[in-house]
Amino acid sequence: MTEAEKVYATDRDPEVLAGLVEGAQRGDLLAMDELLGVLEPYVGRICGPVALQDGPDAAQEALIAVFCSIRQLKSPAALFGWVRVIAAREAVKFAKRRQGRPAVPVEWEDRALPEDELLASDIADAMGRLAPEHRIVLTLRHVEGLSEQEVAEVLGIPVGTVRSRLFRARQSFRTAWD
Repeated sequence: MTEAEKVYATDRDPEVLAGLVEGAQRGDLLAMDELLGVLEPYVGRICGPVALQDGPDAAQEALIAVFCSIRQLKSPAALFGWVRVIAAREAVKFAKRRQGRPAVPVEWEDRALPEDELLASDIADAMGRLAPEHRIVLTLRHVEGLSEQEVAEVLGIPVGTVRSRLFRARQSFRTAWD
């Protein structure tokens, strides 16, 4: 389990999570609802930086996919890894749909933003200038803390491709940041 996964599971005993997964797989809608509630912030954290303004829609689609295919999950212990793959796929799909279309500008209130919000805004702006393939590798590697091998497994691409995308993504991010 990655550090990010631990954050979302800290208030949940692994046995309780396993019980929720098993209940959801049996068709228990209350267990499914609680499970989706646990997964929602985790999925949003993956979809947001990749799908940008479409992040909430991508997260919703990812959660729908989890709901529809929960019976395919073979081991409750693999829950977060399985969900990560679904969220990454949906985020990239939404980001690719948006490419070439103008982004809707974020409207800020007429007030000075605190320094941390300014930094977050600058990071979001720089990420928004990257290709979806670059945003997803940066998000999985640096936000989720996955190794290059794990990123390759999530995205279903060779490790060498992950390395080259990370290299280009970091270069593009630096250029966008300047």
